[in-house]
Amino acid sequence: MLTKKQIELLDFIQKRMARDGVPPSFDEMKDALDLRSKSGIHRLVTALEERGFIRRLPHRARALEIIRLPDSMGGAAAIPGTAAEPASGFSPRVISNDRPAMPRGAMAVVDSAAVELPLMGRIAAGVPIEAISEVSHHISVPGTMLNGRENHYALEVRGDSMIEAGINDGDVVVIREQTTAENGDIIVALVEGHEATLKRYRRRGAMIALEAANPAYETRILPEESVRVQGRLVGLIRSY
Repeated sequence: MLTKKQIELLDFIQKRMARDGVPPSFDEMKDALDLRSKSGIHRLVTALEERGFIRRLPHRARALEIIRLPDSMGGAAAIPGTAAEPASGFSPRVISNDRPAMPRGAMAVVDSAAVELPLMGRIAAGVPIEAISEVSHHISVPGTMLNGRENHYALEVRGDSMIEAGINDGDVVVIREQTTAENGDIIVALVEGHEATLKRYRRRGAMIALEAANPAYETRILPEESVRVQGRLVGLIRSY
């Protein structure tokens, strides 16, 4: 039997993973449950782990995976690769690709489960690097990672500033092209027209905050005219 707070936390984690493809940070969990400190979140996460509903993934700071859900939430297992896994959920996997290059932004159906996307190069999850605009090659990704009919593309992550959001150096992120974002979205931001970075988006009046998910990095506060949204994170692929 789970407590009300444990169910609230499990529900919040599940919804955020379905929306963003990555687990929420401990700070976001604290705010969502209206707790005063992260220690309360640590206790709830430990209780859920001990009861077999979630597990912490090794070598990934505060990264979580939902194993199963209680009857009050449908009772279905949420293990990657099973039929019960949510269609839009987070399921990193390794997929090889050796198909010929395609124009930027193009998507070709490889089979009923895979879509071919352009890999645009590297994106900084740390100190911003120069903007990426050239296709290095193409990769195939599960069609369930893609949202709607919009164009998507992939980027290789460099840096560790988003590690508490479950995004590691060397991961490949799947991005849906869009020019707007909501508070809390993880986005590709073009800063001052020449620097590209992967950060969490927050609007503060006429200013934009680009938040890291690593306490070693400071939040960047920039005038809204200095930040252009290039897309939103919808999936992640990891090689082991």
